[in-house]
Amino acid sequence: MAKTKTATRASEAGKVSEAAGVPGTARKPRIPKAVTTAVRAALDRKALDVVVLDLRKVSGFTDYFVIATGANARQIKAIADAVVDTLRNDLGERPVLAEGAEKSEWILLDYFNFVVHVFSRECRAFYGLERLWGSAERLEYSDEP
Repeated sequence: MAKTKTATRASEAGKVSEAAGVPGTARKPRIPKAVTTAVRAALDRKALDVVVLDLRKVSGFTDYFVIATGANARQIKAIADAVVDTLRNDLGERPVLAEGAEKSEWILLDYFNFVVHVFSRECRAFYGLERLWGSAERLEYSDEP
Protein backbone atom coordinates (compact mmCIF):
# COMPACT_ATOMS: atom_id res chain seq x y z
CA MET A 1 0.00 0.00 0.00
CA ALA A 2 2.79 2.44 0.88
CA LYS A 3 4.50 1.80 -2.46
CA THR A 4 1.28 2.58 -4.33
CA LYS A 5 0.77 5.87 -2.50
CA THR A 6 4.41 6.84 -3.07
CA ALA A 7 4.21 5.96 -6.76
CA THR A 8 0.96 7.89 -7.16
CA ARG A 9 2.28 10.99 -5.40
CA ALA A 10 5.51 10.81 -7.36
CA SER A 11 3.62 10.39 -10.64
CA GLU A 12 1.41 13.35 -9.87
CA ALA A 13 4.47 15.49 -9.22
CA GLY A 14 5.91 14.46 -12.58
CA LYS A 15 8.73 12.53 -10.95
CA VAL A 16 8.78 8.76 -10.79
CA SER A 17 11.67 6.82 -9.29
CA GLU A 18 12.58 3.17 -9.15
CA ALA A 19 12.21 3.32 -5.36
CA ALA A 20 8.52 4.03 -5.93
CA GLY A 21 8.11 0.60 -7.48
CA VAL A 22 8.41 1.57 -11.15
CA PRO A 23 11.58 -0.13 -12.41
CA GLY A 24 13.33 1.18 -15.50
CA THR A 25 11.67 4.59 -15.39
CA ALA A 26 14.02 7.45 -16.14
CA ARG A 27 14.18 9.85 -13.24
CA LYS A 28 14.04 13.48 -14.28
CA PRO A 29 15.46 15.99 -11.82
CA ARG A 30 13.15 18.60 -10.38
CA ILE A 31 14.47 21.98 -11.38
CA PRO A 32 13.41 24.93 -9.19
CA LYS A 33 11.05 27.44 -10.75
CA ALA A 34 13.63 30.24 -10.45
CA VAL A 35 16.12 28.23 -12.53
CA THR A 36 13.59 27.42 -15.25
CA THR A 37 12.48 31.06 -15.23
CA ALA A 38 16.09 32.16 -15.77
CA VAL A 39 16.42 29.69 -18.66
CA ARG A 40 13.20 30.94 -20.24
CA ALA A 41 14.33 34.58 -19.93
CA ALA A 42 17.69 33.75 -21.56
CA LEU A 43 16.01 31.86 -24.41
CA ASP A 44 13.57 34.75 -24.91
CA ARG A 45 16.62 36.93 -25.65
CA LYS A 46 17.91 34.34 -28.15
CA ALA A 47 20.66 32.92 -25.93
CA LEU A 48 22.57 30.07 -27.54
CA ASP A 49 23.67 26.71 -26.12
CA VAL A 50 21.73 27.06 -22.86
CA VAL A 51 22.73 24.40 -20.34
CA VAL A 52 21.82 23.77 -16.71
CA LEU A 53 24.36 21.89 -14.61
CA ASP A 54 22.90 20.18 -11.54
CA LEU A 55 25.68 20.62 -8.98
CA ARG A 56 23.84 19.33 -5.92
CA LYS A 57 25.93 16.14 -5.76
CA VAL A 58 29.28 17.71 -6.64
CA SER A 59 29.32 21.20 -5.10
CA GLY A 60 28.79 22.77 -1.74
CA PHE A 61 28.41 26.40 -2.73
CA THR A 62 25.47 26.35 -5.16
CA ASP A 63 22.92 23.89 -6.52
CA TYR A 64 22.79 24.82 -10.22
CA PHE A 65 24.68 26.65 -12.93
CA VAL A 66 22.73 28.14 -15.82
CA ILE A 67 25.17 28.66 -18.69
CA ALA A 68 24.29 30.56 -21.84
CA THR A 69 26.08 32.17 -24.76
CA GLY A 70 25.44 35.48 -26.49
CA ALA A 71 26.60 36.40 -29.98
CA ASN A 72 28.07 39.78 -28.99
CA ALA A 73 28.50 42.13 -26.03
CA ARG A 74 25.16 43.81 -26.58
CA GLN A 75 23.27 40.52 -26.62
CA ILE A 76 25.17 39.20 -23.58
CA LYS A 77 24.08 42.29 -21.62
CA ALA A 78 20.50 41.95 -22.91
CA ILE A 79 20.35 38.28 -21.84
CA ALA A 80 21.65 39.10 -18.34
CA ASP A 81 19.27 42.05 -18.01
CA ALA A 82 16.33 39.88 -19.09
CA VAL A 83 17.21 37.23 -16.47
CA VAL A 84 17.48 39.85 -13.71
CA ASP A 85 14.26 41.64 -14.72
CA THR A 86 12.22 38.45 -15.18
CA LEU A 87 13.30 36.90 -11.89
CA ARG A 88 12.65 40.16 -10.03
CA ASN A 89 9.24 40.78 -11.65
CA ASP A 90 7.93 37.20 -11.70
CA LEU A 91 9.39 35.76 -8.48
CA GLY A 92 10.75 38.68 -6.47
CA GLU A 93 14.29 37.24 -6.73
CA ARG A 94 17.32 39.52 -6.81
CA PRO A 95 20.93 38.47 -7.36
CA VAL A 96 23.19 38.70 -4.32
CA LEU A 97 26.07 39.43 -6.70
CA ALA A 98 26.28 40.59 -10.33
CA GLU A 99 29.65 40.91 -12.04
CA GLY A 100 31.05 41.46 -15.50
CA ALA A 101 28.52 43.86 -17.03
CA GLU A 102 31.24 46.41 -17.84
CA LYS A 103 33.08 44.18 -20.32
CA SER A 104 30.15 41.91 -21.24
CA GLU A 105 32.40 38.93 -22.03
CA TRP A 106 31.16 36.96 -19.02
CA ILE A 107 28.34 38.19 -16.83
CA LEU A 108 27.81 36.29 -13.59
CA LEU A 109 24.55 36.55 -11.64
CA ASP A 110 24.65 34.83 -8.25
CA TYR A 111 21.25 33.95 -6.80
CA PHE A 112 22.81 31.88 -3.99
CA ASN A 113 21.05 28.58 -4.87
CA PHE A 114 21.97 28.95 -8.52
CA VAL A 115 24.39 31.00 -10.59
CA VAL A 116 23.71 32.30 -14.10
CA HIS A 117 26.71 32.63 -16.43
CA VAL A 118 26.27 34.48 -19.73
CA PHE A 119 29.36 34.16 -21.92
CA SER A 120 30.75 35.21 -25.25
CA ARG A 121 31.63 32.14 -27.36
CA GLU A 122 35.36 32.69 -26.89
CA CYS A 123 35.12 33.21 -23.13
CA ARG A 124 32.89 30.16 -22.66
CA ALA A 125 35.33 27.98 -24.59
CA PHE A 126 38.32 29.37 -22.67
CA TYR A 127 36.90 28.83 -19.16
CA GLY A 128 35.09 25.58 -19.98
CA LEU A 129 32.77 25.39 -16.99
CA GLU A 130 31.10 22.30 -18.45
CA ARG A 131 34.50 20.56 -18.49
CA LEU A 132 35.39 21.71 -14.98
CA TRP A 133 32.08 20.43 -13.63
CA GLY A 134 31.99 17.38 -15.91
CA SER A 135 30.60 15.10 -13.20
CA ALA A 136 27.49 17.28 -12.81
CA GLU A 137 24.25 16.23 -14.47
CA ARG A 138 23.79 18.26 -17.65
CA LEU A 139 20.40 19.47 -18.93
CA GLU A 140 20.38 21.13 -22.35
CA TYR A 141 17.72 23.51 -23.54
CA SER A 142 16.93 24.07 -27.18
CA ASP A 143 17.32 27.50 -28.65
CA GLU A 144 15.02 26.40 -31.49
CA PRO A 145 11.58 28.01 -31.61
